[in-house]
Amino acid sequence: MLKLLVKARAGLVKGLEWAVMLVTGILVLDVMWQIITRFVLKPPSIWTEELARMLLIWVSLMGAALTFERKGHLGVDYFVGKLNAKAKKVAELAAALFVAVFSALVVFYGGILLVMSALSGGGQPSPALGIEWGHVYLALPISGFFIVLFSMETVVKSGLDLLVKKEKSKLEPALSE
Repeated sequence: MLKLLVKARAGLVKGLEWAVMLVTGILVLDVMWQIITRFVLKPPSIWTEELARMLLIWVSLMGAALTFERKGHLGVDYFVGKLNAKAKKVAELAAALFVAVFSALVVFYGGILLVMSALSGGGQPSPALGIEWGHVYLALPISGFFIVLFSMETVVKSGLDLLVKKEKSKLEPALSE
């Protein structure tokens, strides 16, 4: 069962990586086309700026989820660095719990409410492309899902580390006798 979960997680991360690469590539081509139409063909393309804005939203939010998975976000680790190993694990666990709750409530649940609100009642299509903004806002709950998933993984790992070390510390006096 654990191997299946590990494979599923690896597949989700790989899919997220490919999605970010694809959207980034489309964004680069879109901006290049905007430059070409503005300076070479003279009448600038009217839809490229809007598409770039939409793609940037997706790249930013999906990239944030990938960065979180790789523990690449900035952190205030000056004070945590001064703690002992057990206190560091407790701080890591507390931070992961905070991120999980925040992401679940604000990013995931709030994102779902935003998408539903934007898509209900006819929604508001973008002026140049005619895309409903609710579809663009789907990036919020999707990235929220990934951040919750990755932070819960950290919660479980940190919690297990703390429990295992606690059990080891109970066994050490008995083993030394």
